Amino acid sequence: MIYNEEWVMQRKNHNHGLCALRKVLNNCGNPQNQIRCIHIAGTNGKGSTTNYLKDILMAEGYRVGMFTSPHLVEHRDRIRINDAWISEEEFRTYLMKYIDDILENDLGMFEIDTLIAYVWFRDKHVDYALIETGLGGRLDSTNLIESPEMCLITSIGYDHMQILGNRIEQIAFEKAGIIMPYSLCILANVNE
Repeated sequence: MIYNEEWVMQRKNHNHGLCALRKVLNNCGNPQNQIRCIHIAGTNGKGSTTNYLKDILMAEGYRVGMFTSPHLVEHRDRIRINDAWISEEEFRTYLMKYIDDILENDLGMFEIDTLIAYVWFRDKHVDYALIETGLGGRLDSTNLIESPEMCLITSIGYDHMQILGNRIEQIAFEKAGIIMPYSLCILANVNE
């Protein structure tokens, strides 16, 4: 079997919830809790908000990791530091380093990307890691940060209703799942 970026992209997420990735991250020393994270959720504006924050922090001289979804050009553009994508070589190195845990816990693509992003950001000593949820928030693979520096929730609308619910209140509940005790939280204007 050849384990590479293409193999990762074929991996379906068979796990429901956070238990499998939590176990793998725990085996890695919980890198997500060793970096300063800003967690971003919402229906519209997540990508723009993440990019604006990255530009502001970089202008102040900070080294900024950024994990976004979906990819825009190539799969690896989801994982960046100061706008530079993780290299193919580094992506494969991290993949192979954790392949036993990945296979044992049947991690899917987004879980693998989340794992690699957290470990890479820790190892590269970013000042801030901007972490964008993939879908929802409460059960999103990114939602294993114990004490984010800040939680941002952009506008909320009807998206992924088959998973998040049919009512705006249900969707808002899922997105609000990234809010952790004692963390600063900024919410977009709510019109409903």
